[in-house]
Amino acid sequence: MVQLWFKKSPFSKVKESRQKTPKGLWVKCDNCKEMVYKEEVERNLKVCPKCNYHFRISARERIELLVDRGTFKEQDKSLTPRDPLKFKDSKKYVDRLKEAQRKTGMKDAVVCGGACIGGFPVELVVFEFGFLGGSMGSVVGEKITRAVERARDRDVPLIIVSSSGGARMQESILSLMQMGKTCAALTSLSEAGIPFISVLTDPTTGGVSASFALLGDVVISEPRALIGFAGPRVIEQTIRQQLPSGFQRAEFLVDHGLVDMVVDRKALKSTLERIVSLFDDRRRL
Repeated sequence: MVQLWFKKSPFSKVKESRQKTPKGLWVKCDNCKEMVYKEEVERNLKVCPKCNYHFRISARERIELLVDRGTFKEQDKSLTPRDPLKFKDSKKYVDRLKEAQRKTGMKDAVVCGGACIGGFPVELVVFEFGFLGGSMGSVVGEKITRAVERARDRDVPLIIVSSSGGARMQESILSLMQMGKTCAALTSLSEAGIPFISVLTDPTTGGVSASFALLGDVVISEPRALIGFAGPRVIEQTIRQQLPSGFQRAEFLVDHGLVDMVVDRKALKSTLERIVSLFDDRRRL
């Protein structure tokens, strides 16, 4: 009888339920290592609400963040990289290009075009780190040079937002030549008295930092961005000395005069608007 009662008891049908947390709701901060609600990070412009760590954002997201709505007009979109050296490491260069193009929807690692920021016309160049680490090859150098020339011809400020691992090794000397090419173009811009504002994001390293990225009339950085030529680990192994705390981070470089200011992502557009207005208030459209 007891056995019968037990079988009929509703408690015998109770099963342990385990709630499964849907994937993609949380992200781990690379700085504080805390798990943060993804939607909260998105609302905060992809900045960690706990420690203010700035996650990397795409070139398209950056443009949407910075320019006045509907004013961006992309230029040189069809320029496509080639493989003149027939380069191959663990994978063919052409295959790496196809994969990066499929992943980002871009032909190469920069987006260029004209836009307005706070009503002021500018020429804008924005790097896409997701395209082969934002590396600078022949197309990137050509697009930057053309943007410089348009800024000079239009008599408007040039803004370049960098996020790059440096020169593109698969193009060898052709990539390294872009360092001199972009710097020469910026010289003509300087001679014309047209401002160049350089915005450095995490990371800005290698041939990009060694060429145009640190030549700005005003150099701005996002918080904790890694900025330098070789990485800290390589430097430590080379000089066999321990580097200072925060070495090559934006705050360290501000203290040592290499960067003019560190600006949070939320304040970047208003800061750029204020800087551009200082050069010539009559430019406002």
